[in-house]
Amino acid sequence: MKSIIGKFIDGGPVFTVVIFICLIVILALFFLALVKKGDNQKSKELMTHIGWFAVAWGFMGRTFGLISAFNAVEASGELTPKLLAGGLKMALVDPLFGIFVFVVARLAIIILVSLQKK
Repeated sequence: MKSIIGKFIDGGPVFTVVIFICLIVILALFFLALVKKGDNQKSKELMTHIGWFAVAWGFMGRTFGLISAFNAVEASGELTPKLLAGGLKMALVDPLFGIFVFVVARLAIIILVSLQKK
């Protein structure tokens, strides 16, 4: 568990916390739609939009991670693995987490569509 939280922080709290909030909102919408058992078109649309937002936010975090990595290299004047590690961790964790949230949203939508009565 400690390792997961460490990776979460490595991605940069500004980006990972927002993506995590997206995951919580998607799961809440999914469970509310399951309980309502009616036409869940609005919930499905919101899950789609929030899932795409999580992906975009993750890739924006990647861009900031790469910029900070290159800034560290520029400031030091030499390229060492330690200098790049912080920025590259942020550059890899955020898009991965955003894509994970997107996949969860898509799976939730697939389940809701399959349970929908014709």
